[in-house]
Amino acid sequence: MNIQDRFDPSVIDEVSRPAFSFITETSFVGESEPHRHDKAQLLYVIGGVLTMRAAGGVWTVPPNCALWIPGGISHSGRVCGHVRIGNLYIDAKLTGGLKDECGILFVQPFLRELIFRLEPRPESPEMEPERLHRLVGVLLDELRAAPLEPIHLPMPADRRLQRLTEAMVAEPGLRFTIDEWGARVGASNRTLSRLFQRETGMTFVRWRQQLHIGVALQRLAAGQPVTVIAGDLGYESVSAFIAMFRRMLGTTPTRYFSDQMQASPHRLEITADWRAEPGEHSGPDRGKGRDLAKGSASNLVPFRREPN
Repeated sequence: MNIQDRFDPSVIDEVSRPAFSFITETSFVGESEPHRHDKAQLLYVIGGVLTMRAAGGVWTVPPNCALWIPGGISHSGRVCGHVRIGNLYIDAKLTGGLKDECGILFVQPFLRELIFRLEPRPESPEMEPERLHRLVGVLLDELRAAPLEPIHLPMPADRRLQRLTEAMVAEPGLRFTIDEWGARVGASNRTLSRLFQRETGMTFVRWRQQLHIGVALQRLAAGQPVTVIAGDLGYESVSAFIAMFRRMLGTTPTRYFSDQMQASPHRLEITADWRAEPGEHSGPDRGKGRDLAKGSASNLVPFRREPN
């Protein structure tokens, strides 16, 4: 079987190479079916924004970043618009010493070029095994040295918290206090606070801010101005939004993306539309979100197209 025919999750593990990649580009709105494979995977977002569910959490992967998924972990993805993705797979026997949990990392230029080089191309001669072995060794060194970024939204198992968090993910514009949420889901302030800390490792306020970060990154990737994002997220001032962003990620929204965009020539314009959450004042923002898509899904994972 030709390696180019093997990019279906059910046969990923049949590919005998120690590491290989596949670059795919699509304009699509929908979700991939949950799937898993023994091989570890690095999902590198070259352009656009990808949202993944894996290991009990939601991961927003902005451009020039990648999601590390250890082998055997079930995962699914959501695409909203135009994305270009580099999919890197590594044999499970080679992942000793690599991170054993999901996480997002910046893809620096050298790592990016390794991902591109490991893509089999029909027009190119087969890489010699010795050279492939050396490249994979360098790749593993780069992955071991790459720090993970705190762009993770853990999702709870408690049904009351699930109702609350799923509602906020679906409509981040809801700006209820924890007391108001308690009345809606049938739990006291104290109970919700205790559950949030136990099941997500965060306070309610911190979890909401983490949600804001994911929404903001999607909108920044779509080219929206910081002033618009701050207003849609409900902050009383742009400076208040920037202060929250800096506390969470250690830099400002503009610098966070501009530094990464300069590192890659592969930026693509996308449509990524989340309804944002007015985070710093009361009352829901009822702004609408709209997804536009055309074309077909990637042949890498089976997608469910959303109805028009």
